Amino acid sequence: MFLKLIPAFLALALAVPALADPLAVSPAVPAAAPASAPAKHPAWKPSAAAPEAGAPPMHVLRLPLNKSEVVRVAEPIAKIAVGNAEIADAVVLNARSFYVLGKKIGTTNVSVYGQGGARLLEIVDVTVGTDVGGVKAALHEILPDDVISVRSVNDGVALSGSLNSPAKVGQAVEIAKRFAPNGNVINDLRVTGSQQVMLQVKVAEMTRSLSKALNFKPFANPRNGNLASSGFAFNTLDPVALSNFATAAGQVLAGPFALELAMDALEQKGAIKILAEPNLIAMSGDTASFLAGGEFPFPVVQGTAGVGTGGVPTVTLEFKPFGVSLAFTPTVVDTDLINLAVAPEVSQLDKTNAITMDGFVVPGITTRRAKTTVELRDGQSFAIAGLLSSNFTDTLRGLPGAMDMPVLGALMRSTEYQHDETELVIIITPKLVRPAPAGTLIAPTDSFVAPSDAEIFLMGQTEGAGSGMAPVPGEGGLTGKFGHIIR
Repeated sequence: MFLKLIPAFLALALAVPALADPLAVSPAVPAAAPASAPAKHPAWKPSAAAPEAGAPPMHVLRLPLNKSEVVRVAEPIAKIAVGNAEIADAVVLNARSFYVLGKKIGTTNVSVYGQGGARLLEIVDVTVGTDVGGVKAALHEILPDDVISVRSVNDGVALSGSLNSPAKVGQAVEIAKRFAPNGNVINDLRVTGSQQVMLQVKVAEMTRSLSKALNFKPFANPRNGNLASSGFAFNTLDPVALSNFATAAGQVLAGPFALELAMDALEQKGAIKILAEPNLIAMSGDTASFLAGGEFPFPVVQGTAGVGTGGVPTVTLEFKPFGVSLAFTPTVVDTDLINLAVAPEVSQLDKTNAITMDGFVVPGITTRRAKTTVELRDGQSFAIAGLLSSNFTDTLRGLPGAMDMPVLGALMRSTEYQHDETELVIIITPKLVRPAPAGTLIAPTDSFVAPSDAEIFLMGQTEGAGSGMAPVPGEGGLTGKFGHIIR
């Protein structure tokens, strides 16, 4: 019989310490849970400071803004006092539980009283911050493949981690600003991968021209010594072009007149090749530009404020650039996707379209220009501009009526025509690049070999043997391969 009562005495002995402590927290309260057991409310934890003897227990509760947490105590609640009602609000749910609502960013405390409001049961330090959990959920939903750490810092949010493009960094910051009060976000995110973009631009133009002319120009003059006193003469309005390739003239004597016929013929063919290949490197988001060319003076007449002595306007000179220029702004959108705003231009002086202004000869400018925004993958190419131009011009000149005669009319007219064709294309290729080790880049001057005295005086060579980047010895010089190598 005694042996049967031993288990009952043991159970009663284990239950006595729990009954002897009047402030024991129920097992549902996270603060009273064993060290190995997970807390039911992660935001609710005991204070790190050791309580004084006889002081009520203190706990720390971290709340997201505009969210609440339920707190349970072991004894019946008589009264709850909130230190700052603007930061948090506490409402009793039943005799042993209440919930705390975070209303404003900041810190305060909640005092819990029992036994008719005379005994202090709990002191809860409440810290209201940004909804870190909401930020993490939104970032994981929109950027599922990236790992971003989110921490609450006073009235803001701190982001840290590594992303593979600046666009994703900006996207993550914008998401966090939607949760942080006043948009206070500390951006500690890092961008991995190459953020330097090299732009290869090729401007290629071919111009072909063809012109032909066959001109017959008649003349009628009095013969010397016969009717010279009459002063009669007949000439075509446009004389023979002596600069033409072939000219011929004949004379027929008919009574007192000398009939002359002049003929010129010309056929011209020409081809012009223009190739410009500017390369430039810039960081993602920055604008880079350069100009390989020069500037020419351009006269500008000042207004009434620039009138000099005698009422003559003052003329000043401004310089206009020309040559090969390039300006582009790359933005690395993804790992190898590049958004590119590019504006290449190739211009050269054109003296055939020059004008004279106040004694100044101002040359014309022939320009090929493009400006656009595209998106390309690393190493892909686009033809951002193309021009196919074909111009045909023909001219017939002659004597009215006589030039329309079936056979003899050909001798009374001049025929010219000109056909011009232009093909222009601008090709761009962006590439993600990294700095190269020293000594691996080759400059155009590295392949130049100065000629010796014998080569320059006896052989008339402007460059020494092996000059030029030729793979086979003896094929360099002015006819060899030139250019720079980037690898």
